[in-house]
Amino acid sequence: MDHLFICTDQGAPAAEQLVQFGLREGPPNQHPRQGTANRRFAFANAMIELLWVSDPTEAQSESARRTLLWERWSGRNSAASPFGICVRPAGPQNAEPPFPAWEYRPAYLPDSLVMHIGEAGVEEPMWVYLSFMRRADREQWFVEHPIGIREITRLALTSPAPLRSVASRTLVNYGILSARNGAAPLLEIEFDGGRSKDVADFTPQLPLIFHL
Repeated sequence: MDHLFICTDQGAPAAEQLVQFGLREGPPNQHPRQGTANRRFAFANAMIELLWVSDPTEAQSESARRTLLWERWSGRNSAASPFGICVRPAGPQNAEPPFPAWEYRPAYLPDSLVMHIGEAGVEEPMWVYLSFMRRADREQWFVEHPIGIREITRLALTSPAPLRSVASRTLVNYGILSARNGAAPLLEIEFDGGRSKDVADFTPQLPLIFHL
């Protein structure tokens, strides 16, 4: 896994919970012509991104419409999954997407780079493949957190809708995450092998539980 995102209220006020918990917040980011913005928390091997629509017109424009980010964000409290799971190659070489996907070339990326978005509905998380990302990039951007956690080591998804897409089945089979059905969307993230056996629950403000 390279990073994950969670659709949140505008400005992601719930990020303050993560800061108070002991995470160090990184610089925020805007996505021109995609109409989204984020607040970010970096780890040695991955990143957590809190994402919202900052410009509804851009988010529903022709260039961004196929991403379904508008539908995912606006429906995050109803039928849409609020999550996105973004993966990268395991090795040093660029590789083809591990699941059926279409090419997305957002304006905020250099012309030579492309994101591959898995074919799936908004009732599932958004599945994204980033052929250009490497673990070394995440290590470079990582700054130690006051709470002391470093790496994401396990990801468990609870989803009200069954995961039926090829992309979802592929990533479950690869061990990127485990999945089960439940009443409400939830991501459980384990850090550093869960060695301290502590749990931090950020619901209901965020559909997120940490295992430390």
